[in-house]
Amino acid sequence: MADQGTNPSIMDPKPPHPLHHIAETPTHKLLLKQWLKEEELILIRVALKETQMDSIRKEITQLYIFFFLFHSISLLLLFNASSRDPPGSGTSCKRSWIPSLCSLLCSMGITWAVRYKTEVELHLEKLLQREKEDGRLLSKCVEELKKKGVEFDLLKEVDALRRAKSLRVEAKVVRKWTARDFETLFFFTVSFLVMGLTRIILCS
Repeated sequence: MADQGTNPSIMDPKPPHPLHHIAETPTHKLLLKQWLKEEELILIRVALKETQMDSIRKEITQLYIFFFLFHSISLLLLFNASSRDPPGSGTSCKRSWIPSLCSLLCSMGITWAVRYKTEVELHLEKLLQREKEDGRLLSKCVEELKKKGVEFDLLKEVDALRRAKSLRVEAKVVRKWTARDFETLFFFTVSFLVMGLTRIILCS
């Protein structure tokens, strides 16, 4: 009997887990369910936006490929057409403005399409970053709720989460030149270079 009295801690019940307290408290239980559901929805939205970004990047790559294929094929066709023209006729040279104008219009159309797709990609990237930040904030709150149980201050923690979302400011870096500007400049340069080659091929 004396030995049993010296070890009362063995028979003492273990303190209940914080999740047990949460299950017995309707407000904490409901909040945990809502946050877990919101976490799942955020993961779905993140996966959807990542899929959309991959699709946009593939479309931009296809536009690049079409741009170079179009100009390569058009220059080859013009070269073959000019080689069949009788020497000294000057017919191809007089009509060189037609293929030059078509080439320029096509180049401007592709340039606008690439610019637009890049803007969409940038917008999706910002939305994706925002969703990931929301997911990290929510995961932190869920972990705190699971760890503290009923000691979790609903008003304080929820208010802190709302403040973190409302005070989140996107970092805007002022840049004189961006990657999109270099892309547009590259397309313009290649377009006018092709126009010059078209003139040289048809008039030489």
